Amino acid sequence: MTETKLMKGNEAMAEAAILAGCDAYFGYPITPQSEVLEYLAREMPKHNRIVLQAESEVASINMVYGAAGAGFRTMTSSSSPGISLMQEGISYIAGAELPCLIVNVNRAGPGLGTIQPGQGDYFQATKGGGHGDYKMIVLAPASVQEMADFVYLGFDLADKYRNPVMMLSDGAIGQMMEKVEFKTYTKPNIDKSWATTGKPKTRSRNYITSLFIQPERMEQHNLKLEEKFKRIRENEVRFEEINTTDAEFLFVAYGLSARICQKAMDIAREKGIKAGLFRPITLYPYPYQRLKELAKDVKLMLSVELNSGQMVEDVKLAVEGKVPVEYYGRMGGMVPTPEDIVHHLETLIQYHHAN
Repeated sequence: MTETKLMKGNEAMAEAAILAGCDAYFGYPITPQSEVLEYLAREMPKHNRIVLQAESEVASINMVYGAAGAGFRTMTSSSSPGISLMQEGISYIAGAELPCLIVNVNRAGPGLGTIQPGQGDYFQATKGGGHGDYKMIVLAPASVQEMADFVYLGFDLADKYRNPVMMLSDGAIGQMMEKVEFKTYTKPNIDKSWATTGKPKTRSRNYITSLFIQPERMEQHNLKLEEKFKRIRENEVRFEEINTTDAEFLFVAYGLSARICQKAMDIAREKGIKAGLFRPITLYPYPYQRLKELAKDVKLMLSVELNSGQMVEDVKLAVEGKVPVEYYGRMGGMVPTPEDIVHHLETLIQYHHAN
């Protein structure tokens, strides 16, 4: 059974969290994602679930740490500077191997910046914004539908790998309204015998910690985590391709930028430019291998981002110099039009043809 509604991205995400069996939500209001806390505060108690507005983002992520350690399906959400405050707690959660969902509805920065959409948190999400060697699975929705769908996927991946998962959205997708279909979801039966739910006589005590004083023990834990991250890279890469089979020029973009690039691709093709679109859905693990394969058949790749150029570094790493990689972006909450992107592509084509 499915149900279709017209909803904001933030509200669709919150409704999906309830349907996904989220037991507890801890958060602090910050634009442009405050609707998540407001929606859950109204709806979660109807299902006997926990919602708490913490005194700060630092408090909320540590509440997530505690609830996850007790075996609860738990999440938080915030926007860019709020996520920065959570970084220490996220590192602790990753080090303790606890599952949770963290949603970042990006605003433009740095600093307090503006409440308009941005993608300047890419490095923070994918390269480990906190201390130590850890990784989060990072999902990048490009629609209100995916804001809902990726909640289900995010919780399932978090439980599967006992690892935090981040959904990296932005203010535009969080605030826009679209039709969303809520499909029937069945929560998987996950073994959480590791959780601190009290000690029965039938087993030894469960300890959850990210503290290992002895360097030999710490290194063994690091190696265990690295083995898990390797499994994630082997099994959880996700991406979307549009018109890549005959493309000579490839837009590479995620989230809101990918939506704009899809229209730019159509405009370019109307002008006789064979453009395609490659959209990473997982920003970690990043689809390096597929981009490397596509590099053999295109003349140029253009990374389109709402920042000063961050994902473009991963695109360059993927293609290993086999094809020119260029960047186009806007910052400060400014959003390019499809025509802006096509014009920039035409300029690049002329430049590379001349040189």
